[in-house]
Amino acid sequence: MSLKTRLNEDMKEALRAKESARLGALRLLLAAVRQKEIDERVELDDAGFIAVVEKLIKQRKDSVAQYQAAARQDLADKEQAEIAVLTAYMPQPFSDAEIAALIQAALADTGAASAKDMGKVMAWLKPRLAGRADMGAVSARIKSALA
Repeated sequence: MSLKTRLNEDMKEALRAKESARLGALRLLLAAVRQKEIDERVELDDAGFIAVVEKLIKQRKDSVAQYQAAARQDLADKEQAEIAVLTAYMPQPFSDAEIAALIQAALADTGAASAKDMGKVMAWLKPRLAGRADMGAVSARIKSALA
């Protein structure tokens, strides 16, 4: 079942169960997916769907940090609840060992020897890690490996 189909089924479930907070988060996701499809004039596949989910999660995390800085824990909690709903649509994250193995494979395949080769390594890794690892943390690990 595609992620988009799963989203529609989950929306129906939330509507029947009268889970308004969950339903709101799911509707937000559906709206973002439809907007992306309209903007690009394509039907999103699962990879595109995951990219939209990643973007929404990142926005929510930024909002949580701002709300906590402003001492608005009620709003931060609402955003955290939306993150929990959105995270259900993300693929299972890679373990640290799997990420380390992929980084080593990327370094070997690209022949990277210095920090100048960082772009090549990231370009090799990005499609393989999409949605399954924090690219900021991966970037830091690559820098330390190349240092």
